[in-house]
Amino acid sequence: MRDYANILQLVILSNLENLNSEMISQEIQQKMRLERLNTIAKKQYTILKESTGIKKIEMLDDTNNTKLLS
Repeated sequence: MRDYANILQLVILSNLENLNSEMISQEIQQKMRLERLNTIAKKQYTILKESTGIKKIEMLDDTNNTKLLS
């Protein structure tokens, strides 16, 4: 999954992994965790897709990938 994810997806995935770990330590049941994480992922995507920070990181990544292909 990570091999094909873009920067935005990787940021969200990392955030969700951390939140899931915290919810596990709070002994929240898997079904409830999944529902919450799904809602959180959608909210993060909406917010972060317009983030200038994410766009700058994507531009840097694109630049590095272009150099590797040259």
